[in-house]
Amino acid sequence: MLDFRRIELTDRGWAEELLALADFRGSEYAFSNNYIYRKIYHIDVARMGDYYLVRSQKHAHEPSYLFPAGAGDLRPVIEALAEDAAAQGAPFRMHGACQKAVDQLESAFPGRFEFTPVRDNFDYIYERERLVTLSGKKLHAKRNFVNRFLAEHEGQWTFEPISDANLDECWAMNEQWCAEVGCEDSESLVEESCAVRNCFNNFHALGLRGGLLRVEGRVVAYTMGRPLNSDTFIVHIEKAFAEVAGAYPMINQQFVTNCCEGFQYINREDDVGDEGLRKAKTSYKPDILLEKYVVAEKQK
Repeated sequence: MLDFRRIELTDRGWAEELLALADFRGSEYAFSNNYIYRKIYHIDVARMGDYYLVRSQKHAHEPSYLFPAGAGDLRPVIEALAEDAAAQGAPFRMHGACQKAVDQLESAFPGRFEFTPVRDNFDYIYERERLVTLSGKKLHAKRNFVNRFLAEHEGQWTFEPISDANLDECWAMNEQWCAEVGCEDSESLVEESCAVRNCFNNFHALGLRGGLLRVEGRVVAYTMGRPLNSDTFIVHIEKAFAEVAGAYPMINQQFVTNCCEGFQYINREDDVGDEGLRKAKTSYKPDILLEKYVVAEKQK
């Protein structure tokens, strides 16, 4: 039997070694993501050979398993996950499977599984260089917002990396942002707030990078993320005050320009089915809309 247990910060070292072997671009394959949502999704982890295994179970729902990340023979690992599900009296389901994972499963287990794309879980991935330059007709509106910000706050704005010296200011800004948007009135925002607090509490331990935007010394936007795989940086959080026109595109551009060097792509995660998020993330014209599937065994 697999030895699943609640994820801990001490798991980061071995987990990230195995995640690097898989080199997936999906947001579920960031150890930081697994950790900051551990309480909401009851995330447990286990190791089998050179595979990193994740089991999640939100509320009273049946458990779901992240498609394994690592290297080596996949077949015994999948069988072990299926046995773990059976031991809990649950059907065997996996999530976060990209097309590469689908192909691996079909090769190892021809005809055994069915694959259902889940649009709400698709990741929005962008060429970093496009987010830096905002060049081209498709990003004309974003460029205009940045230019408006620059014109309205000429000589009054600064960008700086997040550090111990300004982390508390970012948290204070986040608290004010939550009060303005009514975080306590939305289940999804309450859950996100929990994850955000985990990012602040474990900023260094999770290997996060961040940036903030000031206008006349006041923090008006901030963002956080970390390297995801060999060519992709993932952004976990981005907050800005709505009344500061252009603050969102400005913090986005400044962060990828100054803190994400060396990466070809920026993964800005999924939209969880929220229409506002979908509109905002689509407006940046993703270079890759990473399709992800739920995997289930076919009924016999």
